[in-house]
Amino acid sequence: MATYQADDGWDALGDPTRRAIVACLAERPRAVGELAEELPISRPAVSQHLKVLKDAGLVTDRAVGTRRVYRLNPAGVAALRDQLDTFWARALDGYQDVTEAPTEEGS
Repeated sequence: MATYQADDGWDALGDPTRRAIVACLAERPRAVGELAEELPISRPAVSQHLKVLKDAGLVTDRAVGTRRVYRLNPAGVAALRDQLDTFWARALDGYQDVTEAPTEEGS
């Protein structure tokens, strides 16, 4: 089982092709060939991108006959979402602090 490492997920998603692969896998699990048909890159390039996503813990794969089928890793995606929720909560708390702080005019 692949483990999720915090920075790797964000780094992996920094590439637009990998984001497109994640978007495709969000619809349903797919083999490399299916992904290559939908993207403007070769099968070997798709495989390289999938390796980065797998190393980051964002996708998993399993053998189905002679193919490997890739799917999103719920634990990796949940970890990214938790980080985003934390960032958002901090931003909202900061905004609330600023809006509730006394102004120089009102002091």
